[in-house]
Amino acid sequence: MQPRSTRVSKYLAKYLRHAPHELGLTLQPGGWVPVDDLMDAARRHGFPIDYDELVECVETNDKRRFSFDASGDLIRANQGHSVEVDLQLEEREPPEVLYHGTVERFLPAIMAEGLNKGKRHQVHLSKDVETARKVGSRRGEPVVLTVDAGRMHGDGRKFYVSASDVWLTDAVPPDYLREP
Repeated sequence: MQPRSTRVSKYLAKYLRHAPHELGLTLQPGGWVPVDDLMDAARRHGFPIDYDELVECVETNDKRRFSFDASGDLIRANQGHSVEVDLQLEEREPPEVLYHGTVERFLPAIMAEGLNKGKRHQVHLSKDVETARKVGSRRGEPVVLTVDAGRMHGDGRKFYVSASDVWLTDAVPPDYLREP
């Protein structure tokens, strides 16, 4: 059985990123949900969470998936939503190079079509190879692609950074990708 902290993290990921409506929650602008509403909904759903568990999850999640607002009264998932949400991120100039972790079986499609957001709001990119490798390893032996983000930005493509330092963009056409 998974540790309680892992179960809480997965629960938050599901209901703050993909299915808030299943708990009767509505994401506010920025993706925020009142902490009290989340805890009440989780309790009604048969998965009670206390505030200390939320704090632990926010502070110890190695991927920094969640955050509190300055007051500690609101919580959100920082990125990775499949439901409609305006995270209110500001456009930023990216570094010259970003990275994307994937696996070998997806390479032919990616190199032909580029990186597309799929069911998520945006494509997720990493600022370093190690993080991209971790992301890619979730589905098998990782392959890390190099993204010419500086050139993309110069060509008018927009980039954003989440609270967890994940770089986001709408798509990465194949012309901006390099294999290892």
